[in-house]
Amino acid sequence: MKKLFALCLLPLCLLLCACEADAPQQEEAQAELLIGFSQLGSESSWRIGNTLSIQKAAQEHGINLMYDNALQKQENQIAQLRSFIAYQVDLIVFSPIVEDGWDNVLTEARHAGIPVILMDRFINTADDSLYTAYIGADFYMEGVRAADYLLEKAGQMSKETINIVEISGTEDATPTLHRYQGFHDKVDRDPRFHTLETISGDFLRSKGKECMEYLLDTYGDEIDVLYSHNDGMTLGAIDVIQSYGLVPGKDIIIITVDGEQAAIDLLKEGKINCVVECTPLLGDLVMNMAEKLKAGESIPRTTHPQEGVFTEFDDLSTLPPRGY
Repeated sequence: MKKLFALCLLPLCLLLCACEADAPQQEEAQAELLIGFSQLGSESSWRIGNTLSIQKAAQEHGINLMYDNALQKQENQIAQLRSFIAYQVDLIVFSPIVEDGWDNVLTEARHAGIPVILMDRFINTADDSLYTAYIGADFYMEGVRAADYLLEKAGQMSKETINIVEISGTEDATPTLHRYQGFHDKVDRDPRFHTLETISGDFLRSKGKECMEYLLDTYGDEIDVLYSHNDGMTLGAIDVIQSYGLVPGKDIIIITVDGEQAAIDLLKEGKINCVVECTPLLGDLVMNMAEKLKAGESIPRTTHPQEGVFTEFDDLSTLPPRGY
């Protein structure tokens, strides 16, 4: 009887041992993914929408997120990245405030075996292996789209010379550099266009207002076109244009970049002529790439979201709410 009992227990013991042996592998497979996310600031509705998109997508994908806001200071962001490294996160995602000055901290991340995804902005480095991928807009093409609209609009203006003022973003930031280059690579070849001045508004509404005050005080009715690198600065500039007794969208043609709801509303009212889209809704793209990296899969070096352009020539009646 004892032998029979022992024989009956043997398969059960073997099954339990097998389950115990498999348990660590199952736990490893189900281990949660932890991302350290450093946002450069909260200077605009676009940036706030971008943060919310990342946070929402992380929750929907069941991914843990360590979030920090650099408040527009590179030294804050470098400290945040070092904090993520010390915490041994699985992945670092960040939007670099400027392009230069990241080699040391990203080398530390590489030594710690932590991959890095750049979101929304690039870095300037001689060692491209310091980051795994870039996810975000094609800023050069945004500048090109702005120029394409202006070329179309110029055909209706019947003017030999069209004077442009430009409010650019933060100096040395990727969107600033590329939106400038894409725009000028096209308009500077056309003898009708003359850029009176380019001035930095740091992607801030308050500075957009200050820049427009200076530009109107300096050039007055010489200005035909305002090309602004983001909606926040554009909204500040429009406040000033109206305070000077001018009609935005008519007395001054206005081209802006981002596609916030406030800018689309003004486009519909005729106070903005062209909105070049730059979507902040990158959360799902980032989380999908993070999951692939965690699974040991390769991911594209560069991923751009689908974006377009909205102009006064379009039917905007069916355009859905922007969500930011």
